[in-house]
Amino acid sequence: MGTSKIRNASDPAAIEEAAAIIRHGGLVAFPTETVYGLGADACDPLAVARVFEVKQRPRIDPIIVHVADADSAHAYGCFPHEADALMARFWPGPLTLVVPKTGLIPPIVTAGLETVAIRMPDHPAALALIRSAERALAAPSANRFGYVSPTEAGHVAEQISDQIDLILDGGRCEVGVESTVLSLVGGRPCILRAGGVPPEALREILGNVEWSTGPQSRPEAPGQLSRHYATRTPLEIVSEGDLRAEPGPGERVGLLTLTVHRHAARYAAVEVLSPSGSLREAAANLFAALYRLDSMQLDRLVAHHVPEHGLGIAIMDRLRRCSAR
Repeated sequence: MGTSKIRNASDPAAIEEAAAIIRHGGLVAFPTETVYGLGADACDPLAVARVFEVKQRPRIDPIIVHVADADSAHAYGCFPHEADALMARFWPGPLTLVVPKTGLIPPIVTAGLETVAIRMPDHPAALALIRSAERALAAPSANRFGYVSPTEAGHVAEQISDQIDLILDGGRCEVGVESTVLSLVGGRPCILRAGGVPPEALREILGNVEWSTGPQSRPEAPGQLSRHYATRTPLEIVSEGDLRAEPGPGERVGLLTLTVHRHAARYAAVEVLSPSGSLREAAANLFAALYRLDSMQLDRLVAHHVPEHGLGIAIMDRLRRCSAR
């Protein structure tokens, strides 16, 4: 699994080791509050090219730039006035802002676009790494492109440890789904990807917020392709009580459900996202639950709908992209 490359993210020596790797053009997987990121110096196009290669990520898909504070963000993007209130409320945290880029950001980071996606992660190890490296980090999720995002260091090690230089283990990610991506370019603010900041919270600051028109063949931000966050085992989304969810004779089916299901015994495996029905807890558990189900060599997976408000919007976005075939 490549455990020899894993270091404790709370160890200052491990942070400095990782920072030195970044400064010399290497790749480090590190924890954030959302998912584990695969970090490279955002201003080093050769290092960023390695990120694309390791992930097998299409070059048309932009990468988020991670910074350690709002002041340094201005070196990489041109922020309109409404960004100040958003940064004050949601940074550090799971909100990415898309703004016109400055000349410091090479085109490979933005997939040739004139805009850049920037956020300040809410995790002590991530912030310590950025500060110690004295570099902004271009960092998509630390996994093979299109597959379920990693929320534990072991998820990273299973997929890409042989191709990267170091993994900082900060335990399980607290939020568990990627950041909300909000465009501040050209007119009204527009949500490009649902994520860890619910749209209701954004409306408290901005008033009306538009939504992107849907999956993009030419993404403006990460997570906009129609198929993403996918399991290898086919997954179908159903309403609770839908007969399509029921296993057939001899069929091994996995169930992903928000709360305890009365017919759980009929399934080969069941993952309950939150016994209490908490959407926050469900989001934190989502990707790890999908990982476990996908590792069991089942015939298929079914996932119950969750309420589409708050973090439920991000959960259903991930499930729909996961189920696309």
